Amino acid sequence: MRVIFTCGGTAGHVNPALALAGLIKDRRPTSEILFVGAHRGIERQLIEAAGWKFRAVEISSFHRSLRPREIRHNLVSLRSLVRSPKEARGLLKIFPADLVVGTGGYASYPMIRAAAKQGIPTAIHESNAIPGLTTKLLEDCADIIMVGFEECRRNYRYTEKVLVTGTPVRGDFFRLSKRDAKSRLGMDDGRPLIVSFWGSLGAEEMNRQMARFMALEAGKQPFHHIHGAGTVGSLHMKEYLSAAGVDLAKTPSLEVREYIQDMGTVMRAADLVICRAGASTISELTALGQPAIIVPSPNVVHNHQERNARVLADAGGAVMILEKDSSGDQLYQTACSILRDQSRRRQMSVAMASLGSIDAAENIYSAIMALQGRRKK
Repeated sequence: MRVIFTCGGTAGHVNPALALAGLIKDRRPTSEILFVGAHRGIERQLIEAAGWKFRAVEISSFHRSLRPREIRHNLVSLRSLVRSPKEARGLLKIFPADLVVGTGGYASYPMIRAAAKQGIPTAIHESNAIPGLTTKLLEDCADIIMVGFEECRRNYRYTEKVLVTGTPVRGDFFRLSKRDAKSRLGMDDGRPLIVSFWGSLGAEEMNRQMARFMALEAGKQPFHHIHGAGTVGSLHMKEYLSAAGVDLAKTPSLEVREYIQDMGTVMRAADLVICRAGASTISELTALGQPAIIVPSPNVVHNHQERNARVLADAGGAVMILEKDSSGDQLYQTACSILRDQSRRRQMSVAMASLGSIDAAENIYSAIMALQGRRKK
Protein backbone atom coordinates (compact mmCIF):
# COMPACT_ATOMS: atom_id res chain seq x y z
CA MET A 1 0.00 0.00 0.00
CA ARG A 2 1.27 3.45 -0.91
CA VAL A 3 0.15 6.46 1.14
CA ILE A 4 0.83 10.15 0.63
CA PHE A 5 0.55 12.49 3.61
CA THR A 6 0.33 16.13 2.62
CA CYS A 7 0.69 18.81 5.26
CA GLY A 8 2.62 21.84 6.40
CA GLY A 9 2.73 25.39 7.62
CA THR A 10 2.80 24.59 11.33
CA ALA A 11 3.85 21.74 13.60
CA GLY A 12 0.16 21.36 14.46
CA HIS A 13 -0.48 20.21 10.89
CA VAL A 14 2.60 18.00 10.65
CA ASN A 15 2.56 16.14 13.98
CA PRO A 16 -0.76 14.28 13.41
CA ALA A 17 0.55 13.05 10.05
CA LEU A 18 3.78 11.85 11.64
CA ALA A 19 1.84 9.96 14.30
CA LEU A 20 -0.36 8.30 11.67
CA ALA A 21 2.54 7.42 9.40
CA GLY A 22 4.26 5.68 12.30
CA LEU A 23 1.11 3.70 13.11
CA ILE A 24 0.65 2.59 9.50
CA LYS A 25 4.28 1.46 9.28
CA ASP A 26 3.91 -0.49 12.53
CA ARG A 27 0.74 -2.21 11.36
CA ARG A 28 1.72 -2.65 7.71
CA PRO A 29 5.52 -2.75 7.52
CA THR A 30 5.58 -3.13 3.74
CA SER A 31 3.67 0.11 3.23
CA GLU A 32 5.39 2.91 1.31
CA ILE A 33 4.85 6.41 2.65
CA LEU A 34 5.67 9.77 1.09
CA PHE A 35 5.19 13.21 2.64
CA VAL A 36 4.43 16.21 0.44
CA GLY A 37 4.72 19.79 1.66
CA ALA A 38 5.72 23.26 0.53
CA HIS A 39 9.27 24.20 -0.48
CA ARG A 40 9.79 26.81 2.23
CA GLY A 41 7.67 25.45 5.07
CA ILE A 42 8.67 24.07 8.48
CA GLU A 43 7.41 20.66 7.36
CA ARG A 44 10.57 19.60 5.51
CA GLN A 45 12.68 19.96 8.66
CA LEU A 46 10.20 18.10 10.88
CA ILE A 47 9.50 15.29 8.43
CA GLU A 48 13.08 14.60 7.37
CA ALA A 49 14.18 14.70 11.03
CA ALA A 50 11.64 11.94 11.67
CA GLY A 51 13.20 9.87 8.89
CA TRP A 52 10.46 10.05 6.23
CA LYS A 53 10.77 10.74 2.51
CA PHE A 54 9.73 14.27 1.56
CA ARG A 55 8.85 15.94 -1.75
CA ALA A 56 7.75 19.52 -2.25
CA VAL A 57 5.26 21.38 -4.39
CA GLU A 58 5.46 25.08 -5.15
CA ILE A 59 2.63 26.53 -3.07
CA SER A 60 2.35 29.33 -0.52
CA SER A 61 -0.20 31.32 1.46
CA PHE A 62 -2.16 34.41 0.47
CA HIS A 63 -1.83 37.47 2.71
CA ARG A 64 -4.78 39.71 3.55
CA SER A 65 -3.11 43.07 2.96
CA LEU A 66 -2.81 45.66 0.20
CA ARG A 67 0.70 46.74 1.12
CA PRO A 68 3.08 46.54 -1.87
CA ARG A 69 5.18 43.78 -0.30
CA GLU A 70 2.11 41.67 0.40
CA ILE A 71 0.73 42.23 -3.10
CA ARG A 72 4.03 40.97 -4.54
CA HIS A 73 3.85 37.95 -2.26
CA ASN A 74 0.30 37.19 -3.42
CA LEU A 75 1.30 37.43 -7.08
CA VAL A 76 4.01 34.82 -6.46
CA SER A 77 1.46 32.68 -4.60
CA LEU A 78 -0.98 32.96 -7.51
CA ARG A 79 1.69 31.83 -9.96
CA SER A 80 2.49 28.88 -7.67
CA LEU A 81 -1.19 27.98 -7.40
CA VAL A 82 -1.39 27.75 -11.20
CA ARG A 83 1.72 25.55 -11.38
CA SER A 84 1.03 23.30 -8.40
CA PRO A 85 -1.63 21.01 -9.99
CA LYS A 86 0.87 19.89 -12.62
CA GLU A 87 3.47 19.23 -9.93
CA ALA A 88 0.92 17.24 -7.91
CA ARG A 89 0.02 15.11 -10.94
CA GLY A 90 3.71 14.52 -11.55
CA LEU A 91 4.19 13.26 -8.00
CA LEU A 92 1.24 10.89 -8.36
CA LYS A 93 2.82 9.50 -11.51
CA ILE A 94 6.14 8.91 -9.72
CA PHE A 95 4.42 7.63 -6.58
CA PRO A 96 1.06 6.07 -7.56
CA ALA A 97 -0.70 6.34 -4.22
CA ASP A 98 -3.54 4.15 -3.02
CA LEU A 99 -4.58 6.84 -0.52
CA VAL A 100 -3.87 10.55 0.03
CA VAL A 101 -4.35 12.09 3.47
CA GLY A 102 -4.18 15.85 4.12
CA THR A 103 -3.67 17.17 7.65
CA GLY A 104 -3.68 20.89 6.93
CA GLY A 105 -1.54 23.49 5.24
CA TYR A 106 -1.58 24.92 1.73
CA ALA A 107 0.34 22.00 0.21
CA SER A 108 -2.67 19.79 0.92
CA TYR A 109 -4.75 21.63 -1.67
CA PRO A 110 -3.10 20.58 -4.94
CA MET A 111 -2.38 17.02 -3.76
CA ILE A 112 -5.92 16.26 -2.54
CA ARG A 113 -7.44 17.86 -5.67
CA ALA A 114 -5.19 15.92 -8.02
CA ALA A 115 -5.80 12.63 -6.21
CA ALA A 116 -9.58 13.11 -6.20
CA LYS A 117 -9.60 13.80 -9.93
CA GLN A 118 -7.77 10.52 -10.50
CA GLY A 119 -10.23 8.59 -8.36
CA ILE A 120 -7.75 8.00 -5.52
CA PRO A 121 -9.44 7.87 -2.07
CA THR A 122 -8.77 11.05 -0.08
CA ALA A 123 -9.14 12.08 3.55
CA ILE A 124 -8.64 15.32 5.47
CA HIS A 125 -7.92 15.78 9.15
CA GLU A 126 -8.66 19.24 10.62
CA SER A 127 -7.09 19.89 14.03
CA ASN A 128 -8.73 23.25 14.68
CA ALA A 129 -12.28 23.78 15.93
CA ILE A 130 -13.15 25.72 12.78
CA PRO A 131 -11.94 24.61 9.34
CA GLY A 132 -9.05 26.45 7.77
CA LEU A 133 -9.18 27.84 4.26
CA THR A 134 -7.57 24.74 2.73
CA THR A 135 -10.08 22.43 4.41
CA LYS A 136 -12.98 24.61 3.22
CA LEU A 137 -11.71 24.50 -0.35
CA LEU A 138 -11.30 20.73 -0.25
CA GLU A 139 -14.56 19.83 1.48
CA ASP A 140 -16.39 19.05 -1.75
CA CYS A 141 -13.80 16.59 -3.11
CA ALA A 142 -12.50 14.78 0.00
CA ASP A 143 -14.10 11.43 0.80
CA ILE A 144 -14.00 11.95 4.56
CA ILE A 145 -13.23 14.87 6.89
CA MET A 146 -11.92 13.95 10.34
CA VAL A 147 -12.23 16.44 13.22
CA GLY A 148 -11.28 16.69 16.87
CA PHE A 149 -14.59 17.45 18.58
CA GLU A 150 -18.28 16.81 18.03
CA GLU A 151 -18.85 20.59 18.16
CA CYS A 152 -16.83 20.91 14.94
CA ARG A 153 -19.40 19.08 12.83
CA ARG A 154 -21.69 22.09 12.44
CA ASN A 155 -18.95 24.04 10.67
CA TYR A 156 -19.15 21.86 7.55
CA ARG A 157 -21.56 21.79 4.63
CA TYR A 158 -21.27 18.04 4.04
CA THR A 159 -21.87 16.79 7.57
CA GLU A 160 -22.30 13.23 6.30
CA LYS A 161 -18.57 13.21 5.47
CA VAL A 162 -17.51 14.32 8.96
CA LEU A 163 -16.05 11.80 11.42
CA VAL A 164 -15.13 12.75 15.00
CA THR A 165 -11.81 11.01 15.58
CA GLY A 166 -9.82 13.29 17.89
CA THR A 167 -6.31 14.49 17.08
CA PRO A 168 -3.30 12.18 17.51
CA VAL A 169 -0.77 12.94 20.25
CA ARG A 170 2.79 11.61 20.31
CA GLY A 171 3.29 8.47 22.35
CA ASP A 172 5.89 10.03 24.69
CA PHE A 173 3.09 11.95 26.39
CA PHE A 174 1.80 8.68 27.86
CA ARG A 175 4.95 6.72 28.67
CA LEU A 176 5.21 7.99 32.26
CA SER A 177 2.68 8.33 35.06
CA LYS A 178 2.30 11.79 36.61
CA ARG A 179 4.22 10.64 39.68
CA ASP A 180 7.09 9.24 37.60
CA ALA A 181 7.19 12.38 35.44
CA LYS A 182 7.44 14.60 38.54
CA SER A 183 10.17 12.36 39.94
CA ARG A 184 12.16 12.53 36.69
CA LEU A 185 12.01 16.34 36.83
CA GLY A 186 12.96 16.41 40.52
CA MET A 187 9.69 18.13 41.39
CA ASP A 188 8.07 15.53 43.62
CA ASP A 189 8.15 17.47 46.90
CA GLY A 190 4.38 17.99 46.99
CA ARG A 191 4.29 21.46 45.46
CA PRO A 192 2.18 21.81 42.29
CA LEU A 193 3.89 22.31 38.93
CA ILE A 194 2.86 25.10 36.56
CA VAL A 195 3.97 24.80 32.94
CA SER A 196 3.67 27.82 30.66
CA PHE A 197 4.61 28.48 27.04
CA TRP A 198 3.45 30.65 24.15
CA GLY A 199 4.62 28.65 21.15
CA SER A 200 7.97 27.78 19.62
CA LEU A 201 8.82 31.44 18.92
CA GLY A 202 7.27 32.98 22.02
CA ALA A 203 5.19 36.16 22.36
CA GLU A 204 6.67 39.43 23.58
CA GLU A 205 3.69 40.71 25.56
CA MET A 206 2.90 37.35 27.14
CA ASN A 207 6.53 36.80 28.15
CA ARG A 208 6.42 40.22 29.86
CA GLN A 209 3.32 39.10 31.73
CA MET A 210 5.00 35.85 32.71
CA ALA A 211 7.94 37.78 34.16
CA ARG A 212 5.49 39.63 36.43
CA PHE A 213 3.84 36.28 37.23
CA MET A 214 7.22 34.90 38.33
CA ALA A 215 7.91 37.99 40.43
CA LEU A 216 4.75 37.22 42.40
CA GLU A 217 5.86 33.60 42.78
CA ALA A 218 9.43 34.39 43.75
CA GLY A 219 8.74 35.56 47.29
CA LYS A 220 7.12 32.39 48.64
CA GLN A 221 7.81 29.94 45.79
CA PRO A 222 4.51 28.12 46.39
CA PHE A 223 4.78 26.29 43.06
CA HIS A 224 7.32 24.76 40.76
CA HIS A 225 7.18 26.58 37.43
CA ILE A 226 8.73 25.71 34.05
CA HIS A 227 8.33 28.43 31.41
CA GLY A 228 9.20 28.00 27.73
CA ALA A 229 10.04 31.48 26.44
CA GLY A 230 10.48 30.49 22.77
CA THR A 231 13.41 30.96 20.43
CA VAL A 232 12.69 34.66 19.87
CA GLY A 233 11.17 35.36 23.27
CA SER A 234 14.19 33.96 25.12
CA LEU A 235 16.36 36.74 23.67
CA HIS A 236 14.56 39.27 25.89
CA MET A 237 13.32 37.10 28.78
CA LYS A 238 16.32 37.91 31.02
CA GLU A 239 15.60 41.59 30.50
CA TYR A 240 11.94 41.16 31.44
CA LEU A 241 12.82 39.12 34.54
CA SER A 242 15.41 41.65 35.65
CA ALA A 243 12.93 44.50 35.24
CA ALA A 244 10.44 42.51 37.34
CA GLY A 245 13.05 41.93 40.05
CA VAL A 246 13.38 38.17 39.53
CA ASP A 247 16.74 36.47 40.09
CA LEU A 248 16.39 32.88 38.89
CA ALA A 249 19.61 31.91 40.67
CA LYS A 250 17.89 32.63 43.98
CA THR A 251 14.57 30.96 43.05
CA PRO A 252 15.32 27.31 42.22
CA SER A 253 11.63 26.43 41.87
CA LEU A 254 11.36 28.75 38.84
CA GLU A 255 12.88 27.59 35.57
CA VAL A 256 12.99 29.38 32.22
CA ARG A 257 13.92 27.48 29.07
CA GLU A 258 14.23 28.60 25.47
CA TYR A 259 12.31 25.53 24.35
CA ILE A 260 10.83 22.63 26.33
CA GLN A 261 12.46 19.67 24.60
CA ASP A 262 10.96 17.02 26.88
CA MET A 263 7.41 18.32 26.47
CA GLY A 264 5.84 14.88 26.95
CA THR A 265 7.39 14.50 30.42
CA VAL A 266 6.79 18.12 31.42
CA MET A 267 3.15 18.19 30.34
CA ARG A 268 2.51 14.85 32.05
CA ALA A 269 3.97 16.19 35.31
CA ALA A 270 2.08 19.50 35.20
CA ASP A 271 -0.79 20.34 37.53
CA LEU A 272 -1.75 23.42 35.50
CA VAL A 273 -0.78 24.59 32.01
CA ILE A 274 -0.84 28.25 30.88
CA CYS A 275 -0.65 28.50 27.11
CA ARG A 276 -2.04 29.48 23.70
CA ALA A 277 -4.74 27.49 21.91
CA GLY A 278 -2.95 26.01 18.92
CA ALA A 279 -4.24 22.71 17.55
CA SER A 280 -1.37 20.55 18.86
CA THR A 281 -1.59 22.07 22.33
CA ILE A 282 -5.36 21.55 22.47
CA SER A 283 -5.02 17.89 21.52
CA GLU A 284 -2.31 17.37 24.16
CA LEU A 285 -4.33 19.06 26.92
CA THR A 286 -7.46 17.04 26.20
CA ALA A 287 -5.62 13.72 25.82
CA LEU A 288 -3.93 14.24 29.20
CA GLY A 289 -6.98 15.74 30.93
CA GLN A 290 -4.82 18.72 31.88
CA PRO A 291 -6.47 21.80 33.49
CA ALA A 292 -5.39 25.00 31.74
CA ILE A 293 -5.51 28.75 31.59
CA ILE A 294 -5.61 29.64 27.92
CA VAL A 295 -4.77 33.01 26.37
CA PRO A 296 -5.54 32.50 22.66
CA SER A 297 -3.35 34.31 20.16
CA PRO A 298 -5.22 37.25 18.59
CA ASN A 299 -2.86 37.16 15.58
CA VAL A 300 -4.20 34.15 13.69
CA VAL A 301 -6.49 33.73 10.69
CA HIS A 302 -10.24 33.75 11.47
CA ASN A 303 -9.42 34.03 15.19
CA HIS A 304 -9.40 30.23 15.27
CA GLN A 305 -7.45 30.01 18.54
CA GLU A 306 -10.25 31.74 20.43
CA ARG A 307 -12.70 29.28 18.91
CA ASN A 308 -10.45 26.39 19.97
CA ALA A 309 -10.20 27.77 23.50
CA ARG A 310 -13.94 28.33 23.82
CA VAL A 311 -14.63 24.65 23.22
CA LEU A 312 -12.47 23.81 26.25
CA ALA A 313 -13.73 26.68 28.40
CA ASP A 314 -17.40 25.94 27.68
CA ALA A 315 -16.85 22.31 28.75
CA GLY A 316 -15.25 23.47 32.02
CA GLY A 317 -11.74 22.17 31.32
CA ALA A 318 -10.06 25.55 30.96
CA VAL A 319 -10.27 29.21 31.92
CA MET A 320 -9.98 31.44 28.85
CA ILE A 321 -8.58 34.97 29.16
CA LEU A 322 -8.30 37.16 26.06
CA GLU A 323 -4.89 38.76 25.63
CA LYS A 324 -6.35 42.27 25.75
CA ASP A 325 -7.75 41.48 29.20
CA SER A 326 -4.74 39.56 30.48
CA SER A 327 -2.02 40.62 32.91
CA GLY A 328 0.63 38.91 34.99
CA ASP A 329 -1.33 39.66 38.16
CA GLN A 330 -4.56 38.24 36.77
CA LEU A 331 -2.87 35.09 35.48
CA TYR A 332 -1.21 34.57 38.86
CA GLN A 333 -4.41 35.04 40.84
CA THR A 334 -6.29 32.70 38.50
CA ALA A 335 -3.57 30.06 38.78
CA CYS A 336 -3.59 30.32 42.59
CA SER A 337 -7.37 29.92 42.75
CA ILE A 338 -7.21 26.73 40.65
CA LEU A 339 -4.20 25.15 42.34
CA ARG A 340 -5.49 25.78 45.85
CA ASP A 341 -8.84 24.18 45.11
CA GLN A 342 -8.28 20.46 44.54
CA SER A 343 -11.97 19.79 43.92
CA ARG A 344 -12.09 22.41 41.15
CA ARG A 345 -8.89 21.07 39.64
CA ARG A 346 -10.27 17.53 39.54
CA GLN A 347 -13.48 18.77 37.90
CA MET A 348 -11.47 20.66 35.27
CA SER A 349 -9.37 17.57 34.60
CA VAL A 350 -12.44 15.39 34.09
CA ALA A 351 -14.02 18.00 31.80
CA MET A 352 -10.83 18.34 29.75
CA ALA A 353 -10.42 14.57 29.41
CA SER A 354 -14.03 14.25 28.22
CA LEU A 355 -13.03 16.17 25.08
CA GLY A 356 -9.92 14.16 24.34
CA SER A 357 -9.23 10.81 22.77
CA ILE A 358 -6.17 8.76 23.54
CA ASP A 359 -7.33 6.51 20.69
CA ALA A 360 -7.31 9.27 18.08
CA ALA A 361 -4.54 7.73 15.98
CA GLU A 362 -6.32 4.37 16.07
CA ASN A 363 -9.62 6.02 15.10
CA ILE A 364 -8.05 7.76 12.13
CA TYR A 365 -6.15 4.64 11.10
CA SER A 366 -9.41 2.67 11.02
CA ALA A 367 -11.14 5.40 9.03
CA ILE A 368 -8.49 5.72 6.34
CA MET A 369 -7.98 1.95 6.07
CA ALA A 370 -11.72 1.64 5.34
CA LEU A 371 -11.13 4.03 2.43
CA GLN A 372 -8.15 2.13 1.08
CA GLY A 373 -9.14 0.03 -1.89
CA ARG A 374 -12.24 2.07 -2.67
CA ARG A 375 -10.69 3.56 -5.78
CA LYS A 376 -13.27 5.49 -7.76
CA LYS A 377 -13.73 5.19 -11.50
